[in-house]
Amino acid sequence: MASIEEVRARVASQKMLLPEFYGRVDFEATPERFTEDAAYAVARDRSPLGVQVTQDDLDRVRAYTLLGDIVADAYAALIPRYGFRKLIAMLTEACEKGVEAVAEAPPELAAFIHAMEAKPAWLDMDMVREGARQELNATAHLGPFAIRGAFVATFLNKYAALPMALTGTLSNDSAARRVNETATFFTTTVLPGALERHGEGFKAAAMVRLMHSMVRFNALRSGRWDPTVYGVPIPQVDQMPAGLIPIFLLSFKMLRHGRTQFTPAERAKVELARYRCFLLGLPEDLLADTPQGIVRMMTARSSTLRRGFDDETCGALVRATLAAYLPPDESLGNRVYNYVERSFAKVFFLRHFMEGDRERGRQMGVTVTPVERLLFVLVALWVTTRLAVFKVADAIPGVRDVANRVLVRRVRRLLVRYGHAEFTTDASKYRPAGREAAAA
Repeated sequence: MASIEEVRARVASQKMLLPEFYGRVDFEATPERFTEDAAYAVARDRSPLGVQVTQDDLDRVRAYTLLGDIVADAYAALIPRYGFRKLIAMLTEACEKGVEAVAEAPPELAAFIHAMEAKPAWLDMDMVREGARQELNATAHLGPFAIRGAFVATFLNKYAALPMALTGTLSNDSAARRVNETATFFTTTVLPGALERHGEGFKAAAMVRLMHSMVRFNALRSGRWDPTVYGVPIPQVDQMPAGLIPIFLLSFKMLRHGRTQFTPAERAKVELARYRCFLLGLPEDLLADTPQGIVRMMTARSSTLRRGFDDETCGALVRATLAAYLPPDESLGNRVYNYVERSFAKVFFLRHFMEGDRERGRQMGVTVTPVERLLFVLVALWVTTRLAVFKVADAIPGVRDVANRVLVRRVRRLLVRYGHAEFTTDASKYRPAGREAAAA
């Protein structure tokens, strides 16, 4: 693990290495979004289940709140020279064929790819492969219904949600595209061989990193981003929830029941999540490998992120995402599916991220009808039954291989349904946020 001094030096180096991005950012100042006082934070308890967040944890979260993605940002900084479509084309070719296959590849592309090719000392690819296999069942059956509700939960804090508002995700079409792109990424990474060097998941991770860097590049140059309030767009600590929430919930449940060691199957899922996050650029400091460490680092992030809900940003994102039409066409079957899936997502969101507070949900425009609650129960029963059947199949030698092939086919059909992910952001589509949008 890097020392806190090394982390701070890396953060400060961004101003010198990437003046196009960070010339206006004061890395010595603490942005408003970070709070030392947990009373003002999203999470107020810094010792959940007896796991105590340390001062070193807080210092790391403070530092990583100001860290973007140095290698991907350097590549995205070439937008004025190449245009974003050329950058995407070169990155795609480098992922599929190697950097050496890209004609006149810029050194920034080589540095980006080489950073992703690096193998951390803890990496066990056999365990990552097993983790991906273990996740096929949930991805095939629960994923299509849970993804929208989980995506909406990322909009509950104005400090973390602003980049999405600036990129135009307040519109239903853009919201649908972002949900499907997110689903595509996580679904792709559980396919067999997807996270190998030339696999589909490796390439998807590179595209996501470039998209995040394009957001940083455009947001910081838009004139609408205040680093003294928000820090940097999409800092490393804000990528933790999306990448680590499943193993955080697993770890929290284990500790609540007095378990402190992962089973082999659980360890495989943890290693899948850690390596996926590594490919996305998260520093290894944030990728703990024990239940206590995972809970501690996630708590350090949530107990230093200042609470803040702005309806003109957060509420609008929630409403746009829940209103978005996700299927690829408007056939009768897809319209029915969209209604059922959206109903499930609304109840899932209220139950898991709003603590069942219907009044608070209503205030942000999320209302649930009796029919939607019934559909949630029916879908939950259907999903639970499917999960149980394939879990039993996985325990039977001979049947397991057949079940795996069925799951892979279902996952690939989901990817077709989600559509081709562009993983891009266009500066011309950036919009004012909050009151500025109302004035415009």
